Amino acid sequence: METVASDFRLTDRIWIAAAILHQEFPNREDFSKDEVRRKLDELTLTTPEERKSVNPHLNQHMVANHSPSTTTKYRMLFETNSGNLRLYRPGDEVDSGRQSHRSPKYVPRRDQIPATYHALINWYETWSKKSPTNPATNWEDDPLIRLIGSGKHIWADEHADDYVNRLREEPA
Repeated sequence: METVASDFRLTDRIWIAAAILHQEFPNREDFSKDEVRRKLDELTLTTPEERKSVNPHLNQHMVANHSPSTTTKYRMLFETNSGNLRLYRPGDEVDSGRQSHRSPKYVPRRDQIPATYHALINWYETWSKKSPTNPATNWEDDPLIRLIGSGKHIWADEHADDYVNRLREEPA
């Protein structure tokens, strides 16, 4: 049975279109919203009825550095300084409204997309660790990036405000 575009989430289909653009043009940092829309159409990943829903997804619903318009706090895309989009990379700036205790969605779940696209998730795992300014550089090689999360054990058993107040009370 052939997969129909409406068989899986629009957010996942948009992510797939953006990922394919990144693969097709590996030297490009980002893509215009029109390019993403054209790729969706080329891949027949939208139905005519859904086309009007694509814009809110590209402008807000999926964009990590934009405030969310719904309770959904996806971080699947990132808007660059040029106003174009690229896939989100861990470590990108995230709007404070998208902060959550739950792990945010930044990549489709394998069990929610057709198997045809599973290789994109494998590709993304490598791509997302590369520096956007130097694709040959792996984020994990950056000493400052490796510090992310270090020290959180200091206040693991204590609320951050309580920790700061306790530090202020200690004699110098």
